[in-house]
Amino acid sequence: MYSFANKTYRLIPLFITLKIPIFLDFDYNIILLLSFQIHVNILTNSRYSHFLIEGLHTKHLMTLKKTKNGGNTMKGFAMLEIGKTGWIEKERPKCGPLDAIIKPLALSPCTSDIHTVWEGALGDRHNMILGHEGCGVVEEVGELVKDFKVGDRVMVAAITPDWSSLEAQGGYPMHSGGMLSGWKFSNFKDGVFGEYFHVNDADGNLAHMPEAVSPEEACMLSDMVPTGFHGVELADIQFGDTVLVNGIGPVGLMSVAGANLKGASRIICVGTRPACREAAKKYGATDFISYKEGSIDEQVLELTGGKGVDKAIVAGGGVESFDPIIKALKPCGKIGNVNYLGSGTYVTIPRVEWGCGMGHKMITGGLMPGGRLRLEKLASLIEVGKLDVRHLITHRFDGFEHVEDALMLMKDKPADLIKPVVNIGK
Repeated sequence: MYSFANKTYRLIPLFITLKIPIFLDFDYNIILLLSFQIHVNILTNSRYSHFLIEGLHTKHLMTLKKTKNGGNTMKGFAMLEIGKTGWIEKERPKCGPLDAIIKPLALSPCTSDIHTVWEGALGDRHNMILGHEGCGVVEEVGELVKDFKVGDRVMVAAITPDWSSLEAQGGYPMHSGGMLSGWKFSNFKDGVFGEYFHVNDADGNLAHMPEAVSPEEACMLSDMVPTGFHGVELADIQFGDTVLVNGIGPVGLMSVAGANLKGASRIICVGTRPACREAAKKYGATDFISYKEGSIDEQVLELTGGKGVDKAIVAGGGVESFDPIIKALKPCGKIGNVNYLGSGTYVTIPRVEWGCGMGHKMITGGLMPGGRLRLEKLASLIEVGKLDVRHLITHRFDGFEHVEDALMLMKDKPADLIKPVVNIGK
């Protein structure tokens, strides 16, 4: 019994639960589900009834997300077959015990994607999500991952080796599991141009994104910087070397920057586009020549008084590029190739200028190693102001839907293009 207003009542408690779904996105059935509990006391006698609302409590709040098909799928921009691309829906990647699932913050297409799709350089691929340059936020981690957690902002290299492999233990992680098999994204595994992407061996292949490094800059650390710098490593550039860089797209520009950091005295660049030449000057280029204005080797020999160059980096061109570079190289010189040779059957080497096979002119072609340590070291160059990758970025898009636009821009290569970036979120 309960006394109220000098009268005696019988108390009847009543609990009412209300669940209110609020649709935030009808295309993907994103639902905000609000659940309220109302506590009502009913006081009654033979003549009167009173309703007392004792409390309004939010009992539960959650967001449900399902796709159009109701399954665990996602959108991605893919190679459908040689010469054809398009948007597809695929199953969201599954996370293994050592792995991570990443939601992208920024993405960037690469000329390698162009070779893969429109030249069929890797052979036919069907419904394979493209892209290997990006950064993001950790969405999920495996139970054995030690150094990363959900919500971390991370950098990811284009090459993601299996660090426990024999090849990695032998010093060549980029070939873990077989030649070029450290290159998984958009080679034999879905790439990063999806709403989510998978990273194997997360503790070895992810790196925390420093606050001083933006997502756009982190994209450049996926491939352009480490590949360009690997060309410098392969050419073994030393203080005072005269260096030839063949091709000054984004990779070649990072080879120029790396050669400058390693102490090259003279850096001769082969390239014609004004935007690239201006960026190359900022990175340390001293001279420019054009394949449109005559033989590359003759122009190099004229610039160097007939001596040639100590080292060369091949970051552009085709299988025919090696002929004039061998001719422009001093005896005992070294060539580092980081160019993706997307077509052609044989690389041509001039017999006589190669010293009939005995001129100690060495060619080393390599895929960059990838890995967390390399990412962290390269990011530190940006942090302290010794490397500014922003000169590479000429075109920006906002929104995941513009991945296709950025890729087609890379395919068409307008004169003012160096590198496009797609910003997706914070």
